[in-house]
Amino acid sequence: MNPWLLWSALSHTARLSTVLQILLYLPLTLATLSTSAFLLLSLLLSIHSLIHGTLILLWGSSALSVLQVPMHPFLLLVSFNAFAQITHPLLATATRWWGKFLTFSGPSFVALEGLSSLLVAQKVGQVGKALADEAESYQLAILLASAAAYVVAFWWIVVAYPAAATSPLSSTLLGVALTAFLFLTVIGFRLRRTNIVESAMLSLFLAYNVWLCGFDQTSFTDPASSYAPLLSNILPHLQTLVNFITNTLPKPVLAALVYRLAILQLASRILPTIGADAWEADESGDGWDGRPTSIMTRILLTYRQSIFVMVYSHLLLLDPASQVWWRWANIMFTLFLWSVELTVSPDGDDVSVKWKVE
Repeated sequence: MNPWLLWSALSHTARLSTVLQILLYLPLTLATLSTSAFLLLSLLLSIHSLIHGTLILLWGSSALSVLQVPMHPFLLLVSFNAFAQITHPLLATATRWWGKFLTFSGPSFVALEGLSSLLVAQKVGQVGKALADEAESYQLAILLASAAAYVVAFWWIVVAYPAAATSPLSSTLLGVALTAFLFLTVIGFRLRRTNIVESAMLSLFLAYNVWLCGFDQTSFTDPASSYAPLLSNILPHLQTLVNFITNTLPKPVLAALVYRLAILQLASRILPTIGADAWEADESGDGWDGRPTSIMTRILLTYRQSIFVMVYSHLLLLDPASQVWWRWANIMFTLFLWSVELTVSPDGDDVSVKWKVE
């Protein structure tokens, strides 16, 4: 077998193992021990991820992915042992401050998610506009895809409405969000500062957040309620482990985590293409290394594991009610950003002709 293929498979398996370990170990610690032990593990994983990212930045070897695999079980054992007896005051202080840091970082996580979602929607709209300029067949296909996205988004909202609008305030916020979205879409079309693809993407973003606001609360229970004596029965009772994993990993948190990390990844890829003209980005890539956006992209991609740990830890700390209100804050913040962008953007070309919005 080709040694390069074998090493590539090993490194990719190590990366996947790292992701799965973080996904399981954090809620496992929160369920079986305490919030303090969970915060200690989160802090240790974050420090390790920062060191790992710095080594990648300086060294850049794929061997680091393999070498870090044993570290996560070791840090898990350290967290379990640290809180199996009397906790040292320094550990208690460190975990308390780390918990405060994660809590205060909540608005920044929401802002980054909203900004990244808007950036990706605008990039997709830009690509769609470029394709529509090439041929009439592309234009028809894009219009049909945008119409399908609108239908899916509003069907999604209708399905999620009974669970999302469980209180007068929630139903009012939903009405305000939908009204603001339709109003901004019409204004953007009228001012020729947006297109139907961008609007369709934002409608899907709105539907996704409304769906999370109305997620079935029975599947978002306290992880500790599903705890079984796992450690003493891990070998003879593998089914217990399977049930524990199924009941402990909260589905709304996983959905929010996957979306947030994916949208940040896409946005980081788009940042280097941002030039003076948002509609005519330099696709050649010449001179990107010297741009501040390229440096930011490199930092985000290098330390993405640290972002993963912090975002996941913050989501696990939130109770269901907090999750819902952060979703509404995300919707309103993104719509506000879109309104500002529509206001300050220069006039585009004749979008009404290309996209038939009048």
